[in-house]
Amino acid sequence: MLPHPLPRLLTGRASAWVALLLAALVAAGLMGGLRGAEVAAGHGAAPSTSESAVVSDLVQELPGADVATLVVVATREDGAVLTAADQAGLAQLSATLPAARGEQAFGPIMSGDGEAGMIQVPVRVDPTDNDALRSVVDGVRAAVADGLPAGLDARTTGGPAFGADIAASFDGANLTLLLVTVGVVGLLLMLTYRSPVLMLLPLTVVGLADQVAGVVTKAVGQALDLSFDGGIISVLVFGAGANYALLLISRYREELHEHEDHRAALRAAWRGSVPAILASNVAVVLALSTLVLASLPGTRGLGIAAAVGLVVALVSVVLVLPAALAVVGRGAFWPFVPRPGTGHGAHAAAPDQGLWGRVAGSVVRRPRQVLAAGVVLLAVMATGLIGTDVGLSQVDRFRGGSESATGVQVVSEHFPAGSAAPFTVVTGAAGLDAVTAAVEGVDGVEMVRPGPAGDTASRGEVATLTVVGDAAPGTQAERDLVRDLRAAVHGIPGGEAMVGGAAVTDVDSRAAARADLFLVAPLVLAVVAVVLAVLLRSLVAPFVLLAVNVASTLAAIGAGAWAGRVLFGWHALDTDVPLLAFLFLVALGIDYTIFLVHRVRSEAPALGTRGAVVRGVSTTGVVITSAGTVLAGVFAALSVLPLVTLGQLGLIVGLGVVVDTLLVRTLLVPAVITLVGDRFWWPSRPQPGAAAEPDVAPERELVLTR
Repeated sequence: MLPHPLPRLLTGRASAWVALLLAALVAAGLMGGLRGAEVAAGHGAAPSTSESAVVSDLVQELPGADVATLVVVATREDGAVLTAADQAGLAQLSATLPAARGEQAFGPIMSGDGEAGMIQVPVRVDPTDNDALRSVVDGVRAAVADGLPAGLDARTTGGPAFGADIAASFDGANLTLLLVTVGVVGLLLMLTYRSPVLMLLPLTVVGLADQVAGVVTKAVGQALDLSFDGGIISVLVFGAGANYALLLISRYREELHEHEDHRAALRAAWRGSVPAILASNVAVVLALSTLVLASLPGTRGLGIAAAVGLVVALVSVVLVLPAALAVVGRGAFWPFVPRPGTGHGAHAAAPDQGLWGRVAGSVVRRPRQVLAAGVVLLAVMATGLIGTDVGLSQVDRFRGGSESATGVQVVSEHFPAGSAAPFTVVTGAAGLDAVTAAVEGVDGVEMVRPGPAGDTASRGEVATLTVVGDAAPGTQAERDLVRDLRAAVHGIPGGEAMVGGAAVTDVDSRAAARADLFLVAPLVLAVVAVVLAVLLRSLVAPFVLLAVNVASTLAAIGAGAWAGRVLFGWHALDTDVPLLAFLFLVALGIDYTIFLVHRVRSEAPALGTRGAVVRGVSTTGVVITSAGTVLAGVFAALSVLPLVTLGQLGLIVGLGVVVDTLLVRTLLVPAVITLVGDRFWWPSRPQPGAAAEPDVAPERELVLTR
């Protein structure tokens, strides 16, 4: 139980100022003391125990491991065959390109159709230093632009180029995301409360929480060696913080109709809303914490960092916002200031109010029809899952294209499709000949050549092969080739061979994402079920509510996948999207159910279950709709970022939040509670007043009071 004196301390005449001062000092101390912490780059996309990751680690131990290859592919602007003069010009260009010390560019290598020439440029890179990586790639591209013969077009691609393009694509993107997010939240708060003061107060508190969460999560990431996307953390902090603020302020406005003293009203609102806010936060934080068991590095890091960020958002809204509201007073709602005797307070006699009361009354009259129609709609939306593929290639992950992605496409058109992203086979030196013969016998292998080799103190002699396939990057044919290569080299005596490379990492990431989904999803449901059981003191309610929530989640993912294919041409969901979308939709979607059902539970002793449903929907309708709109808008802000992964996540979660807000919370949950009746609260004892609860006649169900 929360300490009783706390709301009085937060809202007192002097203590409220003290609370604000302490909050400012703590925020300044955290932002100053932790500034400079950075999340480490260079974490692998696949689990550290996967074959592709082990190969990458082995290769890093070999001499020359810090040397990677850029690929410059040139074609004529008119699409014709390269002339002898063009080839000579490319040879001169090759001699001038800035290769790594002790290395030199090789080429041009002419394509079989004579329409393209390829130059391979060895460069020395540090994958953990994005600035240095971009400097190297930009240097090569500048040299290409300066020395390229007239009439030719060239693209620089390869692994280092992709890394540089991803880093460059985020230039200014996080600032843009922050500005868009602040704009969306501010606009929706203004539309909700029609008060400039009440817009600025929660926006300032949540904005400060976002800045504090940014430095705290980076410090946690640095300490635990995590990788995660800071943009998603910011969206979660803003979205959840705004939701918590809306719930508190809505209850505060109700209480202002009952209390002359705005501080007493604020204390009552704090006590009435904080249990639901706390339960919501605990559910989401615990659900996110289950990602610590995920095998994908990015997913695991995101779960821990997001949980930390949401705790910061909770502390800010529960402890700082009430103090700010206490200092500003009733005038925070100017020009529409709530006063006793006007409007409807928290304890109005009529259980129905306005639009949401009329909607709830209709639902409790015909719960079976409403539930059946809702289930049919969700089932139709879920059909979008049919035919949905999972996994995007490096080319498909960019929105708006990039030079590296275009370069891969040009290479695939004129050379063996895997030339820009070859496989690496690592084997013991004793089995090199047998492994080489096995690889050459695999259907789809175009070329096998020796790679860098050396001796390591810990592993003995290690030899490598570079293998070029004929399958286009990101296709099923490429994944089949990975399978065939592994089958061919595994088990060769003396070889202990393993296959790595970008395509193999993709295959391992897909397998890990599938395993993570089947591991984490049940844990998330279990966590949310426990939180609901504790909050509602019921064993029936959690299962009923989670069934509805899971159905809406699957519907949102299906509808989002379909919309992505039709509207944006996203032929597949990225590897991380199904798990993250499921997690966010279940954890965040249950927020609104908690807000509603907690209110229904509190009203049931006086009104009975059916009457409490009408009262709960009518009193929470505006705030939940506003909160859902804010959260959906905040996730939609992810569309300003340059990666398809974030766009897909924003689309699916935003759509799912709208479904939860307008369909699940408004229609399905009230219909289910009405049908289950008092058994919904089992094993709690029947609610006082339930036996005397009047049946709601259709013609007399609503008593409109405004």
